[in-house]
Amino acid sequence: MAAFAEAALSSRAGRVQRVFSPGGIEAWLVEEHTVPLVALEFSINGGASQDAPDRPGTATLLAGLLDEGAGPHDAEAFHRALDDKAIHLSFSADRDHISGHLQTLERNTDAAFDLLRLALNEARLDPEPTERVREQMAATLKRDLNDPEAMANRAFRAAAFPDHPYGRAVRGELATLPFITRADLENLRGRAFARGTLKVAAVGAIDAASLARLLDEVFGAWPELPDLVTVPATSVANLGARRVIDLDVPQTTIRFGRPGIHRRDPEFIPAMVVNYILGGGGLTTRLFHEVREKRGLAYSVYSQIQSFERAAMLAGSTSTKNERAAESLAVIESEIKLLAKEGPSEAELEKAKKYLTGSYALSFDTSTKIAAQLVHLQQQGFDIAYLDERNKLVEAVTLAEAKRVGERLFGDGALLVTAVGRPAGM
Repeated sequence: MAAFAEAALSSRAGRVQRVFSPGGIEAWLVEEHTVPLVALEFSINGGASQDAPDRPGTATLLAGLLDEGAGPHDAEAFHRALDDKAIHLSFSADRDHISGHLQTLERNTDAAFDLLRLALNEARLDPEPTERVREQMAATLKRDLNDPEAMANRAFRAAAFPDHPYGRAVRGELATLPFITRADLENLRGRAFARGTLKVAAVGAIDAASLARLLDEVFGAWPELPDLVTVPATSVANLGARRVIDLDVPQTTIRFGRPGIHRRDPEFIPAMVVNYILGGGGLTTRLFHEVREKRGLAYSVYSQIQSFERAAMLAGSTSTKNERAAESLAVIESEIKLLAKEGPSEAELEKAKKYLTGSYALSFDTSTKIAAQLVHLQQQGFDIAYLDERNKLVEAVTLAEAKRVGERLFGDGALLVTAVGRPAGM
């Protein structure tokens, strides 16, 4: 798939076919027969934001059970069928989506898609695998109880989105996980599994006609429209608040954030550029220079723009010695306010644009990455042409635009902060 990543002369978008099945299901396809592999990614709306308030973790549990027995196969037989043909099949849930990934050898394509069909349409949800997956989720939650990063993220989520689905735990809570029933799982499956929000991408050794046929076989029986609970738009709350969770460890883990700019916002691209200058990665960002190189306060510090269906936020994290936690946070807050007030320099802007355009190809260096990127674009409402337009939009960001959008993104610099450890002076 390196050819797709490097397709600057012929264009990436030109290699993507829009395929429609006889039943009207759309998929984006990159047909490539150099390697005899097929990768498929898909998503539907209906992730953890659809969990009942007293049943967080329902979507995660459902996703974990889809490949634990389906149709005539119990869990052991289903996994044996996958292993016998070297088929990789997995499912996951995030706040807004339930997603699936399939990878198979070309010669096993029909068998792989049939197992996917069974998993999505005839998952058994048998008692034994249900309890096993539930116990695995509970074990992870127990480990997280004393993990500083997990604790900081959990506290931040609850403070940022109080009384909102985004404030709930995607993987559930120990106290309520035992009460998720088969009826809860079947209810979510019945409400969410619909063609109306389905996004599909395929990459590899499969032609359009074959893909179209298989799309109807896998997804054709689904209803057209889902029956989802409306998730209200929201924004990061409790700006200026600092929540400290006491934990007897030598370092403090800090999570910080404020409202961001949504992926569908016309000013997202300049916001992405400005965030890179702040702490988006690499060795030239302000936070890396000021926190790590200049003062030696932390090994790692970063910021990013996170965009959900109904919210966006600027978020970041670092970990530092307890006695220097307050200093680290003060430096982060100072750099955010300075960038909001003065904007970036011309040199910073050019470095950021060079990195963001040059690194974009790394998102397309394997068939699975290409398929995932194509599904993400569909989720965000972009057309195939965006594959060629994205870098042009980054290169077009001017210094004046970066300053204006930076002022919007960083505002007055007020942050919601959660810290886990024993931070002196915080």
